[in-house]
Amino acid sequence: MWARGPPEPRRRRWLRALRRRLPVLGWLPRYSPGWLQLDLIAGVTVGLTVVPQALAYAEVAGLPPQYGLYSSFVGCFVYCFLGTAKDVTLGPTAIMSLLVSSYAFHDPVYAVLLTFLSGCIQLAMGLLHLGFLLDFISCPVIKGFTSAASITISFNQVKNILGLHGIPRQFFLQVYETLRRIGETRPGDAILGLTCLAALAGLRAMKSRLPPASHMEPLATRASYLIVWTCATARNALVVLFAGLVAYCFQLRGSQPLTLTGSIPQGLPPCRLPPFSKAEPNGTVPFGTMVEDMGVGLAVVPLMGLVETIAIAKAFASQNDYRIDPNQELLAMGFANVMGSFFSSYPVTGSFGRTAVNAQTGVCTPAGGLVTGALVLLSLAYLTSLFYYIPKAALAAVIISAVVPMFDAGIFRTLWRVKRLDLVPLCVTFLFCFWEVQYGIVAGVLVSGILLLYSIARPPLKVSGQGTLLVQPGSSLHFPAIEHLRDVICSRALSASSPRSIILDCHRISSIDYTVVVGLAELLQELRKHGISLAFCSLQDQVLRALLAADLEGFRHFPSWEEAERCGGAEPGGSGAAPFDSTSTSESSLLPTGLIQ
Repeated sequence: MWARGPPEPRRRRWLRALRRRLPVLGWLPRYSPGWLQLDLIAGVTVGLTVVPQALAYAEVAGLPPQYGLYSSFVGCFVYCFLGTAKDVTLGPTAIMSLLVSSYAFHDPVYAVLLTFLSGCIQLAMGLLHLGFLLDFISCPVIKGFTSAASITISFNQVKNILGLHGIPRQFFLQVYETLRRIGETRPGDAILGLTCLAALAGLRAMKSRLPPASHMEPLATRASYLIVWTCATARNALVVLFAGLVAYCFQLRGSQPLTLTGSIPQGLPPCRLPPFSKAEPNGTVPFGTMVEDMGVGLAVVPLMGLVETIAIAKAFASQNDYRIDPNQELLAMGFANVMGSFFSSYPVTGSFGRTAVNAQTGVCTPAGGLVTGALVLLSLAYLTSLFYYIPKAALAAVIISAVVPMFDAGIFRTLWRVKRLDLVPLCVTFLFCFWEVQYGIVAGVLVSGILLLYSIARPPLKVSGQGTLLVQPGSSLHFPAIEHLRDVICSRALSASSPRSIILDCHRISSIDYTVVVGLAELLQELRKHGISLAFCSLQDQVLRALLAADLEGFRHFPSWEEAERCGGAEPGGSGAAPFDSTSTSESSLLPTGLIQ
């Protein structure tokens, strides 16, 4: 019979597993009335931010405005129960909207199916603990993508600021057509758009320079601080409200110099299965064809969504002194997208701007998301008729104000100082993203992968001494590196002043593979033919077991290089020869000047 453990420990393990999968069970029993007030304030503040942004981001995604609102409430509810970061808010973002524009072809049917499939992929990654795959998207690739996205998204909204119509969405064609038709600018849209941009920039600057209010200050001072802080934090809602009132006044006078958002269907989205086919006038597009059409987007969209969310969660967890569970974040993201697809949502991810608002407002738990989601539902149920009067120029100003800070000009200078080689994937991603987003991300990841493989194939090797050569690899040895190691050792061992013995210091080698073992065996034989001995020292247990199991002929190992040197009969470096670092030789021969640091 199977042995049964005590029931109490089993129950505790089961409860721990349940709390790990439902983080809400960890904070809900401890919820205090003091937290409720702060969560309510944070939820309302974020709600006032997300409604205008949702309408604006739907424009970036190439979808009708209501789809931005449809995408803004399910993630709030799901993350409250499954998320591990109290500050993070899920919803539409500029980056994800740009990706949806590229892979959903401005078609709501494709966008909703992309949401469902992206959520399934994210769920699978969370269940299989595949979060480590995100580590292969390097920081230079992410920075290059977000900086390029900042420029492309901003320029995509210039047409709405100027009131131009019929501008293509491809970046270079956009630039050409916008400059060619700039004489067709509508003065009303341009004046309102620039005014909204100036107001948003001024309110942002006001908030950044606002000194903290002390509890010792007079009541009037604290009230003034609260009013200014609220206006600066809810600046998107205030600017859109002001622009809507201006448009409504023009409408009452019988003239409308502004381009308006137009009618938005009132009411909540129906709960239904995501579409697995698309009806066309000349037939039906089957599920397989839709998947083929989306292509690489089925990898790019879920991965970029996870990268954005986990990066934001880690940043605010570190800032506010708590920990997150990356694999649980994958599950929360996946479940939010799967559930969202039943309510006509396009893919969502963590929003840095709204998360920052949430944290600055003093949110205590993810329950603030419930209030934000409720505000979005109320807007859909009762306020969509008012959204008709929102000028497109005002929404364009909201988008430009949100994405301009994403451009990180300092990253180029930083990488030049830290490691110039990292500028290669940064620049490749940045430039290719102006052509097509997917090409930029794929090209950047490929270049980063090539540089990573190059560092594995050419590990740093320090060679010193002459009578006895001391060879010190700087990292573990894998199969692409063994030929390089053999070439370096043989070229020095068979030189004019050939040494009597060679010591391979392995204290930095934590693992080897079979190809490396075979290469070392061949190296031992080749050196023996020339009367040169090869000894190993400072072997780690795992490496020593692998070499002993291979039963290499002539294999000798010592605890330290000093003992190996005594047996070899010479002192490493005794000749006074300058140290030889193979890294500098190999890199300088293969890479352009100025890229090595």
